[in-house]
Amino acid sequence: MTTTKQARSLPLPPGSFGLPIIGETISFLRDPNFVQRRYQQYGQIFKTHVLGRPTIFLIGAEATRFLFANEKHYFSDGIANGVPPQTKALMGNGSVVMQMGDEHLKQRKLLSQAFQPRALAGYASTMEEISRSYLHKWELLGHFSWYSELRKYTLDVACKLLIGTEAASDRDFGKWYEIWGKGLLSIPVPLPWTKFGRALRCRKLILARIEEIVKERQQQATSTQLEQVLKEVLRVFPPSTGPREVIESCEFNGHLIPKGWKVLYHSGTTHQDSRIYTQPECFDPERFAPERAEDKQKPMSYIPFGGGLRECLGREFAKLEIKLFAALLVREYEWELLPGQNLDMVMLPTVYPREGLKVKFWRRVQHG
Repeated sequence: MTTTKQARSLPLPPGSFGLPIIGETISFLRDPNFVQRRYQQYGQIFKTHVLGRPTIFLIGAEATRFLFANEKHYFSDGIANGVPPQTKALMGNGSVVMQMGDEHLKQRKLLSQAFQPRALAGYASTMEEISRSYLHKWELLGHFSWYSELRKYTLDVACKLLIGTEAASDRDFGKWYEIWGKGLLSIPVPLPWTKFGRALRCRKLILARIEEIVKERQQQATSTQLEQVLKEVLRVFPPSTGPREVIESCEFNGHLIPKGWKVLYHSGTTHQDSRIYTQPECFDPERFAPERAEDKQKPMSYIPFGGGLRECLGREFAKLEIKLFAALLVREYEWELLPGQNLDMVMLPTVYPREGLKVKFWRRVQHG
């Protein structure tokens, strides 16, 4: 570790700022392998210019540990200064995601009550009820685009358990949520007909509806094999990454990380480190078996829900939902991918299949 004064004399990380003004934003948004390619070219720290800001990517367990260990010292403890203005506007200053310091910790402590083990235990029956409802619906449909249906399913579970309403019976709520989500990385022009303008309007509608229905809510499917499959899915396709603001110049691996820049850790590329994961390009749930436990070899080598002060608050809720849903799915139903579709993944704002994952779906024939 070096002093701030010494750090300023160090070279910037390797990399490219791309084109004037727009930098490498287009490639960042369109190329799902943007980070992986640059990691292979430059190593675990590189510079770029995306979403209007000079940015440094930190990749790998050591780099991620350096970032999370220095929150509040070199890096902001929140993402508010590291996200595009349109995302900040649509999230809102009162969002726990946007808040920083003591205010964030206070709100996080309040919200954490909904994700304690005693609360999660009370969610299982409702999750199962909603899961069965959707599985039956898909059986009747036969052919459909799975991604859009799964978004409806997860929204319905969250609304029912965390808000107290049923998104499935409130079509407006689901529609507003979709429009809001599409505005997170849109061009920030707040006109009524733009993506951003429509998203702002839907944010107001969502908040108004939530205010009407919010009330106190009362506060697990376990299988070792299912747990390993879940962990491998999250290794290959982690839900998100996370930005931080550099609040004091510092050094990592002999390179300057300047004050005022943005840094991003990248879970997906960190999870592809062949020094930690055997054949990381292969889907291998057994890597999480106790006798291998590849994710335990080095701290911060497995970070599907982030880490540090901003580790995902709802991670146990999400894992319970996925495990319960998957158990019902594989026990009672079968499916196959429909041919002739593009299976490439879109990486932002969250990971999803480009054409929605079209499937043929049917109930398994029970014998005996």
